[in-house]
Amino acid sequence: MIDVRLLRSDLAGVRAALTRRGHPDILEQVDHASRLDERLREITSERDELRRQVNEISKQVGQLRKAGDASAAEAAMTKSRELGERERALVTEHETVSDELRDILLRIPNVPHPDAPDGAGEEDNPLVKGPVNLPDSYPEHQRVPHWDSATALGILDNERATKISGAMFTMQRGLGATLARALCQLALDNNADAFEEIRPPTLVTTATLTATGQLPKFADDAYAIERDDLWAIPTAEVPLTSLYANEVLEEAQLPALMMAQSSCFRREAGSAGRDTRGMLRTHEFDKVEILAVALPEQAPELLTMMVARAEKTIASLGLPYRIIEICTGDMGQSHHRSYDIEVYAPGCDKWLEVSSISWFSDYQARRGDIRFRRAAKDGVVKKGTEIAHTLNGSALAVPRVWAAIIENNRQADGSVAIPEVLHPYMRGATIIPAG
Repeated sequence: MIDVRLLRSDLAGVRAALTRRGHPDILEQVDHASRLDERLREITSERDELRRQVNEISKQVGQLRKAGDASAAEAAMTKSRELGERERALVTEHETVSDELRDILLRIPNVPHPDAPDGAGEEDNPLVKGPVNLPDSYPEHQRVPHWDSATALGILDNERATKISGAMFTMQRGLGATLARALCQLALDNNADAFEEIRPPTLVTTATLTATGQLPKFADDAYAIERDDLWAIPTAEVPLTSLYANEVLEEAQLPALMMAQSSCFRREAGSAGRDTRGMLRTHEFDKVEILAVALPEQAPELLTMMVARAEKTIASLGLPYRIIEICTGDMGQSHHRSYDIEVYAPGCDKWLEVSSISWFSDYQARRGDIRFRRAAKDGVVKKGTEIAHTLNGSALAVPRVWAAIIENNRQADGSVAIPEVLHPYMRGATIIPAG
């Protein structure tokens, strides 16, 4: 969440920055949060004054009783009780207003980076690089959508996946399943030089899902296990971000670089009839995530590094790709600055987002209370702690990369050539044969 102190010190600046997101309701939330914060400070001031008066009266009561003035002591006690009732009412109001303020702060999106491009929606996302590896034209045999070709090859069996689990679940078989696993292992291997591999839990608490911004705003898109107050993760970003929640790290520990392969679960609310065929949009899929907890000054360079790493993996597969920067009107709630890598799938005739790499500034870490302590400089210890910054990226999300490989690498006889970089993970297979 944004720092509430910014609403006090630079409300106009916050409003100006969030105006760039293009949603007037956000400014209404900001103004409401500012009023709630002002009321909280008024309550705190009045409460503290009442407590001071009650303490003073308590001293007076003792003195009056000592002096034998029972009537005056009783009157003072009556006044003290009245002030105490008012104080208790203020305490109750403080709790109510504080809860309301936290709820609205959890819903206000992050402030965009000054250099993030302005725009109203995805159509305004500027091209940063590419297209790379995009041929001038495609033969007809590569214009077959993967849901047809992969089903014919026996490597995609969504019909039985639907029988088992319902609509929008997918199932890879044979070399299709091997290909999915190989993609994850490639992404892990490509980042193992710098990122610690972690296998986090797939189910997380409400607090954990709140820390990354999925709750409360996107509850409808998450799978809840209400009996146990647990949620299925939509991405490994969620547990990795909270790994250091409510902790104070030392400056020397940062950046902390982590990666994880996990299943991801998304209800895809509101997506009925939109890109739901084949592997394009599914309730469960595998993904390798890379994540950094960092000092604020480390974040810009880490963002560049993480984009480059995700690009390197996609490029190694020989797929046509491009990189776009996300404009302010298309940013996710938690994003401060963000880039997407897209691959072209000739059978679908679509550019498919396969990786999103984002810098969240201190927005997520503030929600998760992830802090760090500066090291002493020139023998001087800086007092207090600071909120860390977080960044994350999809090192590789299987479904759309898998689909793009099947479509781009389809041969005239219906077989699919496996990218050479994946051969070490395919148990000797270099092609998915037709028939």
